Amino acid sequence: MDYSQYTLEKTGYLKEEFRLFHINDRTDREFSYHYHDFHKIIVFLSGKVTYHIEGKAYHLKPRDILLVSQGAIHKPEIDPSVPYERYIFWIRDDLSMQELNTCFQKATDRSFNLVRVDSAVQEHLRDLLRELENSIKNQDFGDEILSNALFTQFMVYVNRIFLQTSAIPDRRSYSSDSQVEQLLKYINRNLTEDLSIDRLSEKFFFSKYHMMRKFKNETGYTIHNYITSKRLLLARSLINEGSPVIKAAQMSGFNDYTTFVRSYKKQFGNAPSHV
Repeated sequence: MDYSQYTLEKTGYLKEEFRLFHINDRTDREFSYHYHDFHKIIVFLSGKVTYHIEGKAYHLKPRDILLVSQGAIHKPEIDPSVPYERYIFWIRDDLSMQELNTCFQKATDRSFNLVRVDSAVQEHLRDLLRELENSIKNQDFGDEILSNALFTQFMVYVNRIFLQTSAIPDRRSYSSDSQVEQLLKYINRNLTEDLSIDRLSEKFFFSKYHMMRKFKNETGYTIHNYITSKRLLLARSLINEGSPVIKAAQMSGFNDYTTFVRSYKKQFGNAPSHV
C-alpha cells in the first residue's frame, strides 16, 4: 500500500503521566504511518515484527526496547502467523520529572531508537514490568504511589542503559538506505532552512527525481509531505510554549502564512490560534 497519499495521522490520546498496556495478539492489520503527541516505549517480548521509525527498519528481538519520540513518524510491520506480545508505554512529554524523558531527546539526536540489553538486565526489567502491571491492576492501599515509583524506576534504568550505549549504532540491528538516512537527518536538523527539492538535490548530489523516488520507496511518504508535517509539529510546539502564531510559522520554515494555516488545519483539525 502506498501511504504517501494519506495525511499523516495522529493516533492516541493521553491525559495521565503514563499508561501501560500488555498485549498479546495476532493481527493482519496493515498499519499506516502515524505519530503521537506523547512518547512511546515498546518492550518486545515475542513475535515477528519490524518497526519502521523515521526511515530506519528495526528488526526486533525478544526483550528489545524501542523508543518512539513524540512526533516521530512510524509504523509496525507485523507477521500475523505468530503471536505478537509486547508491553507498550505511553508517556507524556511534560512529565513532572522531566529528566526521565532525556532518553527520547537522545534518540532523536542520534537518529537511533533501539535499546538492546544483556540477559541479566532483561530479567530485572521483566520482573519490574510484571510488578508494575500488577500494581496498576490492584486497588490496594498505596498502589497508585507504588505504580508511579515503579514507573520512575523503570525509566531511570532505560535512561541509564540508553545513555551508556555507544552513540554509534550497531548496523546489524536495523536496516536503512544510507543516502536517505543522511537526507532525513539533514531535514530534521534544518527545518527552518531552504528544503526545496532543488536545494536538497544539489546538496546531496541526487537527481531530484531519483531522490524523490528513493525517499518515497524507503519511507513510504513524499519529501514534501514529510517536511510539511515536521514543520507543523515544530510550529505547534512553539505555539504551545507561548510563541505568537505568525512568529511560530516563520520559525518553523513557513514563508507563506495562508499556506501554513491551511496545512495546520488539515493536520491537526483546528486553526493554530485555537491550540
